[in-house]
Amino acid sequence: MVETKPFGISKRAVWEAYHRVRKNGGAAGVDRQSLEDFGQDLTNNLYKLWNRLASGSYFPPPVRMVEIPKAQGGMRTLGIPTVADRIAQMVVKQAFEPCVEPYFHADSYGYRPGKSALQAVGVTRQRCWQYDYVLEFDIKGLFDAIDHRLLLRAVDKHTDCRWVRLYIERWLKAPFQQADGGLTERANGTPQRIGISVRPGTAGRLG
Repeated sequence: MVETKPFGISKRAVWEAYHRVRKNGGAAGVDRQSLEDFGQDLTNNLYKLWNRLASGSYFPPPVRMVEIPKAQGGMRTLGIPTVADRIAQMVVKQAFEPCVEPYFHADSYGYRPGKSALQAVGVTRQRCWQYDYVLEFDIKGLFDAIDHRLLLRAVDKHTDCRWVRLYIERWLKAPFQQADGGLTERANGTPQRIGISVRPGTAGRLG
């Protein structure tokens, strides 16, 4: 019997996403399920996730929020999705990343395939011999203030895949779960350190 689903998400894509998530490691989300726990019933867990993704019935759980101190003072809030949600995000990332990767600047190194911070340092070192100045800037509260409507317009510009668009929108709307268990709804912004919100940086762009 051949299973047909509304969205053409293959079981292999979910399997490959799991292995990439496993390689990256990471803490447990709101369900407190670790990668090791997830792997105890791996075949069944991956099948259930694929079934929900391919049928359009997958809704992400809340994102567990943790605070870590900033080097300059203050606190930075990071989001920790569940293991299953990280796998789902990786499925979408694997489908969407090739659509947008060609548009990034050659000097953009952060969170891009085949590029690393070490490469950025190497380029920076070379350019230090060519220029006697450095420009450094940051966008204050970038993750907290991202406009969902504009972000989804950008997604629409680069793909017409319905399920990529659908799940990105659902992740944007997923609430935060605070340390006390309370939920915070979101109208804008994205949690830092989750798969759909990491941004390519421009480290190494000098002169």
